[in-house]
Amino acid sequence: MTTTTQRLLDLAAAAPAGHDEDLVLLLREGSELYQQGFEDVRDTVAARFAGLPAPDLVEAATVAGVPCGESQDRGELLLLLALAEWEMTPAALAYTEMAEDAARRGVCLLPEE
Repeated sequence: MTTTTQRLLDLAAAAPAGHDEDLVLLLREGSELYQQGFEDVRDTVAARFAGLPAPDLVEAATVAGVPCGESQDRGELLLLLALAEWEMTPAALAYTEMAEDAARRGVCLLPEE
């Protein structure tokens, strides 16, 4: 079974050869996998920091380089920590590069108005 990371890396490797509708299909699958991967990391982060008081979450976010404040609730802090962790994974980096390259070629998932 292919992991989310491996599949995103495979899609990113195939993207430079893709054009128009093929590239949109790669981006669409990649986007779904990106969201799935982020949700997995979010669950992991929530479990890792379960029971930790909010001030300690703020400290963890600060150490991770995530801008945050005391006014943010626990859910926001966990989301920011998860996003910071996810964005540095090979899977997220591969998808981001794939989407940026596609955008430079005029292809994106958002329809033009």
